[in-house]
Amino acid sequence: MRVPCLVLDHDDTVVNSTATVHFPCFQAFLKLYFPQCNYTLEEYFLKNFSPGILELLRDEVGMDDEMLQQEHRFWDAYVQQHVPQCYEGMRELLWKHKEAGGLICVVSQSFAKNILRDYRENGLPEPDLVFGWEYPAHQRKPKPYPLQQILLKTGLKREELLVVDDLKPGYDMAKACGIKFAAAGWAYDIPQIEAFMRENCDLYFKTVAELAEYLEG
Repeated sequence: MRVPCLVLDHDDTVVNSTATVHFPCFQAFLKLYFPQCNYTLEEYFLKNFSPGILELLRDEVGMDDEMLQQEHRFWDAYVQQHVPQCYEGMRELLWKHKEAGGLICVVSQSFAKNILRDYRENGLPEPDLVFGWEYPAHQRKPKPYPLQQILLKTGLKREELLVVDDLKPGYDMAKACGIKFAAAGWAYDIPQIEAFMRENCDLYFKTVAELAEYLEG
């Protein structure tokens, strides 16, 4: 097996969630509380790429701690009513990996309860380990803690892991741990993000099929 352990991001890597769930939710919240703020989907992707969603909400939109909590409650209620769909070919890729004896770990900025629901509703194999947003800030992506724990719990070596993510926090986490990183480029066509990923990442895949071909060796 070329990659014994896949360490997957969730949103826009396994499921098409930003365009269909998170961005519409973001727009709805802004319309209610920050109508002066307007973003396109491309701008939203770019802000998530860098500096990150919390920095966008706090430093640019101007949310204080109380409003951040309110936004989180609004988002959580919205997400419970909207299940994103996995990308074409992802179900087959993950089942083939799992049935060959591979491990699937998820490191995401979504909550584990939502990740597990999305896997279940999309007919995906249940992940072996999940590290989501419920962890404290110093233990969640882009901090190295999730990868350190995966290495500890699985007993695998760094070279036996592959991190697959569409955004820079995943890249930063993998780089901090010396673990190979593959950019997932199938969620959107944004030249600034693609250029950074192609230049800096170990691997870049424009389609799920390209990732599947790589895993098959």
